[in-house]
Amino acid sequence: MLTFHDGNSRLGRRNFLQVGSLALGGLTLPQLIGLQQAQAGGSSKGKVLKDRSVIFVFLHGGPSQFETFDPKMEAPHGVRSSTGEIATKIPGITFGSTFQRLAALNDKFSIVRSFRTGDGNHDIKPIVSKTTLGANMGSLYARIAGTNHPVTGMPTNAALYPRAVDPDTQKEVSAFGKFSSTGTLGTAYAPFTPGGEGNFQKDLELHLSRDRVEDRRNLLAGLDRLQRNLDSQNINGVDRLQTQAFQTVLGGIAKAFDLKQEDAKTVARYDTAPLVRPDQISRKWNNYNNYVDNAKSLGKLLLLARRLCETGCGFVTVTTNFVWDMHADSNNAGVEEGMGYMGSPLDYALSALIEDLHQRGLSEKVLVVVTGEMGRTPKINKSGGRDHWGGLTPLLLHGGGLNMGQTIGQSTSDGGSPHTEPQELDNLLATVMHSLVDLGQARLQTGLPQDLLRAISTPAPITGLV
Repeated sequence: MLTFHDGNSRLGRRNFLQVGSLALGGLTLPQLIGLQQAQAGGSSKGKVLKDRSVIFVFLHGGPSQFETFDPKMEAPHGVRSSTGEIATKIPGITFGSTFQRLAALNDKFSIVRSFRTGDGNHDIKPIVSKTTLGANMGSLYARIAGTNHPVTGMPTNAALYPRAVDPDTQKEVSAFGKFSSTGTLGTAYAPFTPGGEGNFQKDLELHLSRDRVEDRRNLLAGLDRLQRNLDSQNINGVDRLQTQAFQTVLGGIAKAFDLKQEDAKTVARYDTAPLVRPDQISRKWNNYNNYVDNAKSLGKLLLLARRLCETGCGFVTVTTNFVWDMHADSNNAGVEEGMGYMGSPLDYALSALIEDLHQRGLSEKVLVVVTGEMGRTPKINKSGGRDHWGGLTPLLLHGGGLNMGQTIGQSTSDGGSPHTEPQELDNLLATVMHSLVDLGQARLQTGLPQDLLRAISTPAPITGLV
């Protein structure tokens, strides 16, 4: 446990710092630092991991394949994209016209047009399903890598919702599944959810005052106050590795969550809030607040995800509240109007992330996955929306050592199902794990559950990506 006592007390040896739950296999963070110094990074787990991270962008609600990356403009009216199409950097490939920035970057990522999730149910099956043993996909990674990075203390598995960057947004939607699910792996491998609930927040216990909420802002304020105390007081009696552990947590985790550490121009490049102002969204939709929250937070969530990966997080799930359901009913806008609310922020934020990763030399080290729980019906309904459809689902992947700049597979002429070899949920899991883990070395490790090893190594990765 990392415990900060009330700011009125002096920073003495006994109440200086406790680090107990930042652990791998029961070791405290100071012990881990000492172990790493002694072994010079030669642990067996280090050979299993490929020094990569994943940012999994989940488009909750079910994005349309037509208005995103497979517009089918040769199909009849009522089937083809309601937003038209735009040429991309790859000749002959077009996207829905909302994605102007992504179209110009199409050589830096790959689109899979033959991916399907299998049913039209609202849930979170690409990230939590039977395929992933009922656990968040990041929890499978954490079970292999350990729950925290051995140097920075950063959780290896995190989930970011709008409250991670804006405390005034709504709580994350959980009616259609729990992103924090760990299946049979155990709750220790649940994603760290800043601004939400979770074991890691309890482990980072801030004794600031009884009437204050223990949220991310208080964490940053407490760490900042302790740093000033550390700089001004004599701490010769504190163990050297314990002091280093404190500095590690302070310098790594705290700064990673502080977007003020970024250049203002970088923040602005990610910031999607100006794109869709609240007064530009029709209040007749019950999903109005979700549309507002999505625009306010999406870009900064992707920026925060990149910062976490740089500080040692191996798997980051990013999702906003339920926005991609496009029935044109009392809850949701139709596809044309809805793409203005949802597609524009995605185009802006995702292109910012891809450009940023390239500029920082991180494209090979960070795999970005973008998909939803399903696609939408080939025919637009009488109200101008598209309904649930599990036969085809949009999928974009960038980086992570995979083959980029291609369109994999084809859909049928009506855009309703794969025309070429279908790619399924298990193929997506295998692709992600191939990027993160040396599967041959993982099979040699003792102590890993056999069902986990079968889940990540038995299916084939998506054809053409590996």
